[in-house]
Amino acid sequence: MTLEHKKNIFVELGKFLSQFTENKSTKDENVLHNDLFFDDFKNLIQLSQSHNGWFLPEQVLFAIDSWAKALTKENLDLWLNNYNLSEITPKTVGLILAGNIPLVGFHDFLSVLISGHKVLVKTSSNDQLLLPFLAKYLIAIEPEFKNFIIFTDGKLENFDAVIATGSNNTARYFEYYFKDKPSIIRKSRNSVAILTGKETQEELINLGEDIFRYFGLGCRNVSKLMIPKNYNFDDFFKAMFQYQDIIKYEKYANNYDYNKAVFLMSQFQLLDNGFLTIKEDTSYASPISSVFYEFYDDIKDVKNRLKTDKELIQCVVSNGVVENSVAFGKTQKPELWDYADNVDTIAFLQSL
Repeated sequence: MTLEHKKNIFVELGKFLSQFTENKSTKDENVLHNDLFFDDFKNLIQLSQSHNGWFLPEQVLFAIDSWAKALTKENLDLWLNNYNLSEITPKTVGLILAGNIPLVGFHDFLSVLISGHKVLVKTSSNDQLLLPFLAKYLIAIEPEFKNFIIFTDGKLENFDAVIATGSNNTARYFEYYFKDKPSIIRKSRNSVAILTGKETQEELINLGEDIFRYFGLGCRNVSKLMIPKNYNFDDFFKAMFQYQDIIKYEKYANNYDYNKAVFLMSQFQLLDNGFLTIKEDTSYASPISSVFYEFYDDIKDVKNRLKTDKELIQCVVSNGVVENSVAFGKTQKPELWDYADNVDTIAFLQSL
């Protein structure tokens, strides 16, 4: 398969995914293989919550819509034009995927196939159905993909390189187990927002999207605020009020009640609006339903701190205060060229 042919296949996948939105799923008769896949995928989306309680249909649909918008010819060209993939010798690349948010491993899956390698996938028990379904759709479009895609429930075997994502504890295991193979090992990371006190209400509302999307379970979700001394939280809490319905979801509410109780029993000082607790803490990783904050005197100190802690941070959100920061509300809408941990996946695959 040529690179252009593979691009066109993923564009067709993007068209298929574009039929499924948070507002309505509308069947387009021009989409390939809809007769075989549309109804089954619609049902799978609705049933996802029964397999993973955090995968509400609206959260799954958000992920699907994000990928539908990413998989265009223009985006694929812009992403891949800087690489020479014409001389790739196909290798088998093992993927050990996370399952914290829907289709979180799709970018690695796409990268391996688009670069010309074979993919050996071990899905997370928390997200076992969505990616295999999309793989079947790709194979329906191009049967040759059947020779390039393998899913396994057991131990990874017979692979040449690996991309593995997990916690800090599992990463240590991965580093030992895969020490003799070319690898990308991803650990736990969190995202930070830098506030100056001059943000508009719209920007703060968008920040709520970065905090609450996927219930805060993603590494791109903001879990830490850097704020100036004497910051007034009134505007922040006013903006967060837009997301109050999140407390109606039982799993989130249980986490809110539990984590709030733990904080209070430890006699921590909290700010609380009934569905989100705010706590002063130097850590980047806050529990579900909570965001940590830390004061700063000088923005230069923040920049130095983030540079020192870059291995702990996935995204930095601001209104342009720091270089290469993500705009408010955009953390869960990465482009194809926004690599996890800032590690160029395509360059890694190109080097095999």
